[in-house]
Amino acid sequence: MAPAKEPVVVSACLLGLKTRYDGGGALSPEAVNLLKGMLPVPACPEQFGGLSTPRPRAEITTGDGSDVLDGRSRVADENGRDVTGLFLRGAEAILSIARLSGAKKAYLKEKSPSCGVSIICRGSACIPGSGVAAALLKREGLEVKGF
Repeated sequence: MAPAKEPVVVSACLLGLKTRYDGGGALSPEAVNLLKGMLPVPACPEQFGGLSTPRPRAEITTGDGSDVLDGRSRVADENGRDVTGLFLRGAEAILSIARLSGAKKAYLKEKSPSCGVSIICRGSACIPGSGVAAALLKREGLEVKGF
């Protein structure tokens, strides 16, 4: 019997699934290549939080995902709607999926207010910081890599 493959949570858009805010995907051949021999567990925290696809672009208003987790910041969409609760619910869903699948790693989409590992975008600028889901997974001890 072959050994079980290691489960890895992956931003669904990196696998080419059309889950991004604009209804598109963000296929990453580099991420797909790294997944060889692993069991990818596709996930989109924004969809799992209850947001539609497509949806208005959203951003963390100040700080980064850690500040959102700690209640010091919020997430708002381009229409000014506060979507913080949906982002928090999506982050918790991804954490649950990681725990249920036994994943110890996550490969996530950079520049996202949910999945950005080391870069998020605010306005027209991209800045250092983590998205809400990435920050939660890091806090909970997962190894998180951005693409």
